[in-house]
Amino acid sequence: MSTDATTLARTVMAMRPMVPAKDFGISKRFYIELGFEPKTLTDRLVEMQLGAFSFILQAYYVQPWADNFVMHMRVSDVKLWWDHIDGLDLASRYGVKTRAPQMEDWGLVAGVIDPSGVLWRIAEAPAPHPNGDTPR
Repeated sequence: MSTDATTLARTVMAMRPMVPAKDFGISKRFYIELGFEPKTLTDRLVEMQLGAFSFILQAYYVQPWADNFVMHMRVSDVKLWWDHIDGLDLASRYGVKTRAPQMEDWGLVAGVIDPSGVLWRIAEAPAPHPNGDTPR
């Protein structure tokens, strides 16, 4: 007998992606500066929390995986995030790439690539259309 999805869903307490770190210490410091609070799980795993949201940073790295890993963070104010990122001067301090907010078909998107090559897309969807359609 199989359990239905609704019953299974009620048991889920968190769903966190595992983000690779080429240099665990540098990546941890990078995310702390972005505003995440670290909660050490083991000497090779740290939960990086921002309010109710989190991911697990791990001291494990495979370049093709990291180079193709994308974190999509939907926010209500991309400009606020961009001003924060730009003010940290991450590009010169960590050698990372940043991308100022640009309008895409579905919303405003800024970007930052972390020290391990993980792409973060920080997105703000436009307000719902008058016909009731809500962008993703």
